[in-house]
Amino acid sequence: MDWSDVKIFLAVARAGSLGGAARLTGQSQPTMGRRLRVLEREVGQALFQRGKDGFVLTDEGASVLAHSERMEEEALAFERRLAGQAQQLEGQLRVSSSDWFGVHILTPVFAEFVQQHPLVNIELITDARLFSLARREADLVFRIQPFDEADVVQRKAVHVAYRVYRAKGTAHPVRSDGQGVPLITLDSAFQDFPDAAWLRKKLPKARVAFGSNSREAQARMCAAGVGLAVLPAPLGDACTALEVVDLGGLPPGRDVWVGFHRDLRRLGRLRALVDATVERLSAG
Repeated sequence: MDWSDVKIFLAVARAGSLGGAARLTGQSQPTMGRRLRVLEREVGQALFQRGKDGFVLTDEGASVLAHSERMEEEALAFERRLAGQAQQLEGQLRVSSSDWFGVHILTPVFAEFVQQHPLVNIELITDARLFSLARREADLVFRIQPFDEADVVQRKAVHVAYRVYRAKGTAHPVRSDGQGVPLITLDSAFQDFPDAAWLRKKLPKARVAFGSNSREAQARMCAAGVGLAVLPAPLGDACTALEVVDLGGLPPGRDVWVGFHRDLRRLGRLRALVDATVERLSAG
């Protein structure tokens, strides 16, 4: 089988549709369909059932999927090993982080780094989803949870303090139980996050006025006077329209971890970027 056709098959299996697979691979939907038909002719089996719910693997397709994933694992390991042998500080580094962390924490560090190493190209993706280091979806990932993959090299990058903020000039007092207080917090999918749980416990009778998984959106709504918000201190302190509110204690902070695949541990530009970032963050 042609490895490029196998990659098409994997993309369709993961996306469940030709359109989704096309977005993953950057190819057109007709091309995806044509390449998939070629692969099915080569193996002599229908690999998917086409229906209103999308593309569903047949029994034969599920068998091909297991073999294809092993092929992908070997191909990606080969790519990582070759990349890990590169020692010059040049080439691309793909970095993933949350939106506010990328804008307010990483961007200033990266600006200094690319000025010192002009042949390095940093691609920063701010996204809530977790990118796969094994599949080279990202070379370097910053996130608030430690990595549990055995093939990931990780270290704690920084501890981030959180504070309660409101728009400057807000004169309304905050009752101890939060009665009548509008809150800006994480959306329902992230209600178990420590800062969201702390805010509910601190102000049990407050009402949620706005929820979002974007800290930037929370900060903007807070600055507009919509309500109180728990924000990462680097983000809240950078917004001149906000002021800190004392609720008799600080929200729990979060550790941020940085990780990369072990096959890239000898990649000079990656090691240099990790060291520069951690050193800068440790210095405050």
